[in-house]
Amino acid sequence: MPPRYVERYPTTHTAEEARQAPEGTRCRVAGRVILWRAMGKLVFGTLRDRSGTVQVSLRFDDLGPDRFNELKGAIKIGDFLGVDGERYTTKTGEPTVQARAVEILSVATRSLPDKWAGLSNPEVRLRKRYLDLLTSEETRNRFQVRTRLVAAIRAFLDRNGFMEIETPILQAAASGAAARPFLTHHNALDRDLYLRISPETYLKRAVAGTFERVYELGRNFRNEGIDAHHLQEFTMLEWYASYWDYRDNMVFLQELLRDVLPVAVGTAVVMNDGVTLDFGADFPEVDYREAVLEATAIDLRQVRDYTELSRLVRDRWPEVAEGSYPTYASLVDALYKRAVRPHLIEPTFLTRHPAELVPLARRSDDDPSVLDMFQLVVQGTELVKAYSELIDPVEQRARLEEQAEMREAGDEETMMLEEDFIEAMEYGMPPMSGLGLGIDRLTALITGAGSLRETVLFPAMRDDPNLSSDPS
Repeated sequence: MPPRYVERYPTTHTAEEARQAPEGTRCRVAGRVILWRAMGKLVFGTLRDRSGTVQVSLRFDDLGPDRFNELKGAIKIGDFLGVDGERYTTKTGEPTVQARAVEILSVATRSLPDKWAGLSNPEVRLRKRYLDLLTSEETRNRFQVRTRLVAAIRAFLDRNGFMEIETPILQAAASGAAARPFLTHHNALDRDLYLRISPETYLKRAVAGTFERVYELGRNFRNEGIDAHHLQEFTMLEWYASYWDYRDNMVFLQELLRDVLPVAVGTAVVMNDGVTLDFGADFPEVDYREAVLEATAIDLRQVRDYTELSRLVRDRWPEVAEGSYPTYASLVDALYKRAVRPHLIEPTFLTRHPAELVPLARRSDDDPSVLDMFQLVVQGTELVKAYSELIDPVEQRARLEEQAEMREAGDEETMMLEEDFIEAMEYGMPPMSGLGLGIDRLTALITGAGSLRETVLFPAMRDDPNLSSDPS
């Protein structure tokens, strides 16, 4: 029988609905064949669709000798099948659809990986995610959790008066974070543009235009190194709320996590890599400079000079000094990431960061040497960064001009000056606090994924000409 590729096949039940249907219900189901067992004049098969699996049976007496033998010889694992018949239960208690009519909807011309062994090559699992989804229930569950998580976040923000908006991905300046951007060229405009590293400055423009609470769930792009904790294309949630400060955001973030995690995974207490993480508890607060002092014996309250900090780092943390950190801010950040962050395991608020670290954040009225800012760190990973926003255009211009000087000095991760953004600030911005939450990182923590690439359906991969085409 030649291969068939059918245009459509209307169904009455999903696989799970057919399993739950009363005895004798007429069911029309469709799905991929993942199991096929022929036993003389009886064939049992298992179909998988979006809801799960259901068993189907083909009988010689029901279909007739010609059609039964034709189907018995033609259908194989990987094909898509449509079955119309009655729901019954086998002697072993398995809900089954007894076929009265069968149609081959699409055929697989390549053999699928072994159902039980799955994909043994981790590189192939990422490159050929469609096969990973077919063979791994863990992978399917992880992406279902991610979908529920994103939907629950949107619902929570919507209930709390936030408005979802969209901002440009192609931007004239790379701003909103300390990161190296991707550069592209717009042919119609004949100008270079950057893939956004953050939607921050555009979301703030919207707040200036009276949208007092806004958020965006979208892709950001940062041209950085590849490792288990960084993706160059990743999903970030950012929101901004007028009249809030960073401590309002600390409270609201905990409320959000307590609300959405039970929807996504059934509980706010999750296990990751053998560690229990309680997102429902009140998170402890740690002073950034105190944590660095305790871990390194370097007091950032006293050491505010790049030359002096460089000397101390060379003496006490030579492995950090080996890197290229041309500014005080980049060296402080590198020291923190090596000495402090890996040891913050339970969900922890990190506060009172040195003022040099984030040029868009407001300095504390009580102590201008620190920022009104927090990070949420979990198992050595930064999950959230948030702060009270700087809304003074004069100070903002001065800070971004400092960033420009740092860029000229060799720091490619500094922010660029946006004249239009400064102009928007000059028209007036309300007090506000913003927050950024990494969706990929949160998904990894609550599903036990060892790498962020496991949380993205189709991650970018290095070319590997030596990789075998054998999916197993």
